[in-house]
Amino acid sequence: MNRRGVLGALVALSSALLLIGCVHAGARPGIAAATDTPAPISAMTFNIRLDLPSDGANAWPQRKELVFELIRREAPDLLGMQEVLLHQKRELEAALPDYAMIGAGRDDGREAGEFSPLAWRRDRFELVRSGTFWLSPTPETPGKAWDAALPRIATWAVLRDRKSGETLRVLNTHFDHVGAVAKANSARLIGEWVKAGPDAGLPAIVMGDFNSPTGSEPYRLLADTGATSLSDARNLSASAPYGPKGTFTGFRIDADAVEPIDHIFVSPRFQVTSHAVITQHWGGRLPSDHYPVLAELTLTRP
Repeated sequence: MNRRGVLGALVALSSALLLIGCVHAGARPGIAAATDTPAPISAMTFNIRLDLPSDGANAWPQRKELVFELIRREAPDLLGMQEVLLHQKRELEAALPDYAMIGAGRDDGREAGEFSPLAWRRDRFELVRSGTFWLSPTPETPGKAWDAALPRIATWAVLRDRKSGETLRVLNTHFDHVGAVAKANSARLIGEWVKAGPDAGLPAIVMGDFNSPTGSEPYRLLADTGATSLSDARNLSASAPYGPKGTFTGFRIDADAVEPIDHIFVSPRFQVTSHAVITQHWGGRLPSDHYPVLAELTLTRP
């Protein structure tokens, strides 16, 4: 995808977001005045693995309580998840009432197929607007693109921090697991969204399962080129990153993945206090085939 193609997709994306983004306007009770000391923001990305009966002992009914418990224990302010089917989303919403959650099924933009939902603590953030777009040259239209095996989406929100009064953008996504061209073009599209999409002047957090290790072309397009102004939170952490570097386990606690494919990227105003790959297990039982990634961030004053 050349730059003209990317920009064409971005124009379509911007128009689509203006049409489909949910807008919450009016009075904003509970929004605190800006404070001199910004409160930390914890952000987690977590591929929870879709519900597949063929997973046997690792199928969703046997491990969903572990997923719920891990999220409750870590209590992130922001939570991006991947591979979430509709019934899983409903169970997550019921189990985690302190969180508001948005998302759309990737197959039809409503309820069919996997979601990449975005959630936040109700007592911390207020929704301003949100939407979902497809990682394709026609981002407003459901479908797959380039050499992707499956349709791929990004779900985003503009949120207002109830503690600081600051407004920020958060995007959660899941790149294709097969198509090299699709992954690179998805990174370009999200990079253009960060730079020139709606609310482009706001600080941004971009997280998800990118199916792309450090050093790969999609990773470099997001974090290493300087074009997006994004950085990998792991590389910015003031303390030594906690846990293994690899994030895919295949449900094995002895997995030897050496490179992460799940990442949290942040724009320049964010400072990163800590970064962790969460390896929590219960007697050798893992809640998913990916470790969640958690970063503690501080949004500095402009």
